[in-house]
Amino acid sequence: MEASGGRIDIGRIIGEAFRVYRENAGPLLGGAAVVIGLAAIVSGLLATTGSLILALIGLVVTVTADVLYIGYVVKLVQDVRDGRRDFAVGDLFRAAVPFIGVLFLNGLIFGISVGIGLILLIIPGLFLLTIWSVAPPSIVVERRGAIEAFGRSRELVRGEGWSVFGVIIVTFLIVFGISFVAGAIGAAAGDAGRVIVQVIANVILAPIYALVSSILFFELGGGVGAPTAPATLSGTAPEPGGAPAETPPQAPPPPENPPPPAA
Repeated sequence: MEASGGRIDIGRIIGEAFRVYRENAGPLLGGAAVVIGLAAIVSGLLATTGSLILALIGLVVTVTADVLYIGYVVKLVQDVRDGRRDFAVGDLFRAAVPFIGVLFLNGLIFGISVGIGLILLIIPGLFLLTIWSVAPPSIVVERRGAIEAFGRSRELVRGEGWSVFGVIIVTFLIVFGISFVAGAIGAAAGDAGRVIVQVIANVILAPIYALVSSILFFELGGGVGAPTAPATLSGTAPEPGGAPAETPPQAPPPPENPPPPAA
């Protein structure tokens, strides 16, 4: 990996990710509960049938939900970069839907390549994990193709490899720590408690990697020229507290000293 160019500060990136998480916890956790939670329920029900085909369908449902949620988080980060969230949860999901197929293919290639790299020599897998870390945001924000996104991510990470790798490691340790604590709590709560705690932990952890990847993408110079919020969707209104609705032009006020009427 290349020497760091100094643009990326690990603590600042992690801190920014959790600041965005804290300020937008409602839509982030709510979106995760709906998308990730429902997909887990469907996948679990299909797995109990004992059918391999239905189990595979359940896996596809889970992966599709995951990539949809990643696109949703990227759109949310893109939206809040102007200092406030202007678009409602439904708007952000609708903006992410067109990228599901490309994100799915990109994630499939990413998972296979990084997995093989980790199994063989570990270092190649970590290298790919680093240079491809901002591929999903480049798909959603810059509309890159599934393969093109890898090259774009490599271009953005160039010169910041060690810093980006450090961000990935710190993020992994945070997620691992929370997962470990949740696992310990679940183990002490019995079978039903373990399932409930695991679902809650999955919902809580779901936004973290997507937030970090999205913030890294913008800090590395991605999305230049892209709007800070998704294009306005016809027929939708901003969420309360978002951008105010455009008001119609008002008639000019009457003059303070009107001329006297004609005799």
